[in-house]
Amino acid sequence: MRAVGARGSARRRARNGGRLLAAWLVTLAFVLPIYLALSSAFKSQEQILANPLGLPAPFTLDNIVTALDRPDHLVQAGLLNSVVVTLLTLVLLIPLASAVSFWISERTPVLRGILLAVFALGLMVPPQVVLQPIVSLLHAVGLQNSYPGLILSNIGGGYMSFAVFVYVGFLRTVPREVIEAARVDGAGELRIWWTIVMPLVRPATATVGIFLGLWVWNDFLNPLFILGPLQGQTITTGIYQSLGTYSTDYGQLFGIMFLAAIIPVVGYLVTQREFIHGLMSGASKG
Repeated sequence: MRAVGARGSARRRARNGGRLLAAWLVTLAFVLPIYLALSSAFKSQEQILANPLGLPAPFTLDNIVTALDRPDHLVQAGLLNSVVVTLLTLVLLIPLASAVSFWISERTPVLRGILLAVFALGLMVPPQVVLQPIVSLLHAVGLQNSYPGLILSNIGGGYMSFAVFVYVGFLRTVPREVIEAARVDGAGELRIWWTIVMPLVRPATATVGIFLGLWVWNDFLNPLFILGPLQGQTITTGIYQSLGTYSTDYGQLFGIMFLAAIIPVVGYLVTQREFIHGLMSGASKG
C-alpha cells in the first residue's frame, strides 16, 4: 500500500511539475515580446542590435524625442486619428449594440435564438474575408478613403456581434421585475432602455468598451485598405509606414510603439473597476 501511495504521489508531483512548466512557458511567451518592446524603447540602436534582451544601459529618451520630432508628424497625427476613430466608433457602437441587445432580450426564446445565430455569423466569418466587399461597398456610396467610411465599417461585422453577445448575456442577470415595474408606470421602451437598462449594464459597457477599443486601436488592415495612403494614417499604419525599405531605425520604431501603447493602458486603468466587476458578475451569476 505504501508503494502504491508513493507511486501516486510521484505521479501527482510529475503532473504538477508539468503544469507549472507549461504555465511558465505560456507566461514567458506573453511577457517576452512586451519586455522587448518596452526595454528597446529606451535603448540606443547599437544596444538593441548588440543585446536585444539586455536592460537599457544607459537609459535614454532619445527614441521618444526622435519619434515626436519627425518632420512628417507621423506620431502626433497617427495618435490623433486613432483617438478620433476609436472614440467615435465606441460612441456610436455601444448605444446601438445595447439597444439592439435589449430588444433581442425581450423577444421570444425561438426568435432570440435565431437572431443570436445571425449575429454569431459576424464572429465566425474572418474579417479578411469581407474586407474586399466592404471596400467595394464604401466605394459605391462614396465613403472610400474617408474616416466616416472607416468608422461605419468598424460598427458592423464582428465588433457589433461581440457587443451584442456581451450585452444579451449580461441582460439575463437584470431583474425582470424592474423592467416590468417601469412598464406598469407607463415608461416607454426607449426610456426604459436609457434610464434603467443602460445604468444596470454599466459593467458590460466597460467590458465592451475595453475590448472593442483595443481592437479598433490595434486594427491595421481596415485603416490600410479603407483610408489608403493619401488620407492620413492611424498609429498602427503609421508604425508600418515608419519602416524603412533598406534599413530600419529600431530605436525610433520601438519609441513609436511605446507611445502607441500609452493611451490604451490609460484607458484600461480608468475603466478597470467596472471591467473587473463585470467579469465577477458573469462568474457569479453565469
